[in-house]
Amino acid sequence: MAATDILDLPEPDRIEGAPHPREAARLIGQEAAEQGFLQAYNSGRLHSGWLLTGPPGVGKATLSYRIAAFLLAEAPAGDGLFGAPPPPTTLAIPEDHPDWHLIRAGAHPRLFVVRRGPNDKGDKLSADIRAEQVRKLKGFFHLSAADGGRRLVIVDAADDMNPTAANAILKELEEPPARTTMLLISHQPSRLLPTIRSRCRELRLAPLPPPALAGALEDLGLHSDTPDALAVLAGGSVGGAIRMIQGDAPALYAALVTLLSGLPRIDRQGALRIAEGCAGKGSEARFALTLDLIDLFLSRAAKAGLMGEPTSQGAPHEARLLARLSPHDHAARSWADLQQSLSARARHGRAVNLDPAALILDMIFRIEETARSITAPAD
Repeated sequence: MAATDILDLPEPDRIEGAPHPREAARLIGQEAAEQGFLQAYNSGRLHSGWLLTGPPGVGKATLSYRIAAFLLAEAPAGDGLFGAPPPPTTLAIPEDHPDWHLIRAGAHPRLFVVRRGPNDKGDKLSADIRAEQVRKLKGFFHLSAADGGRRLVIVDAADDMNPTAANAILKELEEPPARTTMLLISHQPSRLLPTIRSRCRELRLAPLPPPALAGALEDLGLHSDTPDALAVLAGGSVGGAIRMIQGDAPALYAALVTLLSGLPRIDRQGALRIAEGCAGKGSEARFALTLDLIDLFLSRAAKAGLMGEPTSQGAPHEARLLARLSPHDHAARSWADLQQSLSARARHGRAVNLDPAALILDMIFRIEETARSITAPAD
């Protein structure tokens, strides 16, 4: 891995409050993806390009580093004294293996990570992966060719590439150097060039179920008293769960559900308390979290109108509330339309620095208005 050029800036591929994926003790809940890679490896037809897809925070980067360590530690053919060893059944290699030490130190000479670098001023991270980050691969391939071992490239995340960088990666995928494997991490593969997707074999990682999510959080020294609710709020994402725990999202969502339980009428004082919690200096994170939780509630309301009362809850009594507010597909469309409208409203409000409390109150009253339209008797 090339030495970072980000200096004192935070690593763009690290979730705040969690270790970097290369430091993760284990991969939890993604056995199917791990076995999918091992099947290809054991068949002797290892693809040079892999696309690891799934929601953010479900283990794509962790799996990428495990694959990298596994391939970099691969024994040269013919090393066995008694013939070929049995096919591996796991990607795990010993924790004290030299390749793991180098990877975790960010210093493996045959691993290169393409990620966002500093902006033009060097004082912040760039908003995207630029072509110069990809062009550094030429020097990496040249310098790492001497020992003839495998070489690994991780792109985290491929969604961040600007058009020029994407075309540069495509060229490498079209004519990959010998014994090179490229691992592209993507949260939204539909945003990638179709030609990039066609050059890669996909490994799809699913959201983590509550037990697996709880196990992953325990590895990080984190605990939730409401693991099932946390799994709903975080969408099965470890990264999302960390953010939810840091922001006390289960309690905030429970307060939101309690407020909305009065629909089609809203308790004005209750609405004001939630809105005022997003105002003032130091409330930026809570404001952003509240917007996300309102968006989640509307999404779940729309889904309930199509699929019925949900089997999992983000807060006590949420499932029954969703079933009452969204009893049919017409209601589902109303909630889906409102979600789209309020999402655009939130983006605009944040862009022009609207008062957070006023924006939250306006969104709550729009929810009240929609609930009244759904429950109003037909003429």
